[in-house]
Amino acid sequence: MGKIVPIASDHAGYQLKTKVIEHLKSLGYEVKDYGTSSDESVDYPDYAHPLASAMNKGEFERGVLICGSGNGVQMTANKYPNVRCALCWGEELAALARQHNDANVIALPARFIAEDEAMRCVDTFFNTPFEGGRHQRRVEKIKNVKI
Repeated sequence: MGKIVPIASDHAGYQLKTKVIEHLKSLGYEVKDYGTSSDESVDYPDYAHPLASAMNKGEFERGVLICGSGNGVQMTANKYPNVRCALCWGEELAALARQHNDANVIALPARFIAEDEAMRCVDTFFNTPFEGGRHQRRVEKIKNVKI
């Protein structure tokens, strides 16, 4: 796993983001912080788009997005074809997002998750491999939609 982790949040996720950054650094990761830098009100797409764009280009292996519900940043990130962002509020969801969906970005709901649970989700997300097999076929079908 790459040692540089991109992370971004809106104002609602700012406090949790600072804790996740500390946690990742304690595990030996370098962090690329895409903002925001305070809890003053901002628009989550302004921070999710740059991170998702970098992920889409293959600059990083896995990333972290945080907003109040996790939904806004997840919806924004999933607009990019090479991003599979999973909203996780429990360890089992984080594990399944990696095992079955090969998720490469975790979205955390700052207003709905305890700090210790968020750290367990991040640890699980970063330490769980993709199972491949039948799941690979399914993941490939995500991008290959005909509209």
